[in-house]
Amino acid sequence: MPTLRSASSGLQLRNKRPKSDSTTPSKKRSSSRFKETKATPQSDDAIGKIAKCKVISSPTTSRKRLYGDEPVQKVKWNPKDPAQMKAVKEALHVATVPSNVACRDTEQNIIFDFCKECFKKERSGSLYVCGCPGTGKTLSLQIVKSKLLTWSKEVGHDMLDAVSINCTSLADTSEIFSKILEKFEGTCNPRSPLQQLQCIFSKRQSLPPKMTLIIVDEMDYLITRDRSVLHDLFMLTTLPFSRCILIGIANAIDLADRFLPKLASLNCKPPVITFRAYNKDQIYEIIQERLKGLGYDVFDSLSLEFCARKVAAASGDMRKVLAVCRRAVELLEAEIRDSCELQEFHTVTFDLMDKALSKAFKPKNVDTILSLPLHQQIILYALVNLFNRSKKNYTTIGELNKTYNETWKSIHRNTRTAIGAAEFINMCQGLSDQSLLKLGQSKEEKLRRVTLTVDSSDIAHAFKGNRFIQDCKHLAE
Repeated sequence: MPTLRSASSGLQLRNKRPKSDSTTPSKKRSSSRFKETKATPQSDDAIGKIAKCKVISSPTTSRKRLYGDEPVQKVKWNPKDPAQMKAVKEALHVATVPSNVACRDTEQNIIFDFCKECFKKERSGSLYVCGCPGTGKTLSLQIVKSKLLTWSKEVGHDMLDAVSINCTSLADTSEIFSKILEKFEGTCNPRSPLQQLQCIFSKRQSLPPKMTLIIVDEMDYLITRDRSVLHDLFMLTTLPFSRCILIGIANAIDLADRFLPKLASLNCKPPVITFRAYNKDQIYEIIQERLKGLGYDVFDSLSLEFCARKVAAASGDMRKVLAVCRRAVELLEAEIRDSCELQEFHTVTFDLMDKALSKAFKPKNVDTILSLPLHQQIILYALVNLFNRSKKNYTTIGELNKTYNETWKSIHRNTRTAIGAAEFINMCQGLSDQSLLKLGQSKEEKLRRVTLTVDSSDIAHAFKGNRFIQDCKHLAE
């Protein structure tokens, strides 16, 4: 029979694991208490309860929810809420100036460092900023100007003045010198604003008290036949006591080479900083940055990526992207008005973005083609179809009339009568008057040469989804 000593030794073996694991005094006392206690059924139940508690608090229990490690889901956008819809439209508006221009840090730092160096050395200088429309040139310059003003105050020198001029607002190109002269006090009283500025920058006693940053936007509007305005403007920075920093902005990359050749000979040609078109990743990032403050997703990722790819491949114009996104939001708003109240809308889908892009990139001639009478539309369709078959880019009115009759019969199955030859020629003449066709001269009407003056892809785009012409997919080939 087992004795009390053997029973207590068995209990010690069962309690050996918690004894080795525990290091605190409280746990040591509890283990010693187990040694002195007799083996009872209650002790086994207690061990079982302890084991169950360990399972409940096992590491498999998720702790991320307690500490917030999991990403917090955004609030769903409610397009039916007028306040939220208004906030989205304002965020996507071109006139809304963001606090930071994403993806232009390198260009901004180059311009900022150039201006700061001129400021420290108290010398004049000039820069030429160029790039395609919608690449952030003007907005970047405004941010650089703000940073320069802040920096000049931080270093203890409130000596920087700034003036921004948009040349599209000038009534005359020479008026730009009057705009610059407004920033300076005192003149030498010559006859013109240009001569006054030249006098200020040529004499020591007329030295202005401040370094002046002059930003000239849309500089290509200053191009005149003799190019004197542009030349005189940049020459202001070469005068002996000039303290102005001139930064010109335009779209043309080679403006300085083409219109300011004398500056190169005088060794004062301005350095050129080029803003390249945005790529798809940059466009995607900029849109996300604009919408980040809303707190909810407006576009699904697929539709936004599609927009970024489409615009990046076409132009990289950020203004075009904003216009397309606003158009997609407006299409969603129209769908909400036409739908039942129970239907839910949360984001702009791929289909809505596709419609907005099709509208934005629609060729100019599409509206003209869509407004034509049915017979003239079929004449254009027949003409492109004839060109595709013959591999030529011209035909005659007689051949076109024959193809038109065949096309008309295939579309209407002899349910409607085609127009006669005389009326057909009048229809062709009408297309020629709208610059869609070009008709040649001949003694016989049927031998007159016919050519297209628009791209065949424009006609294909116009006929896409036309209920009378369902088989025009080969036009785009």
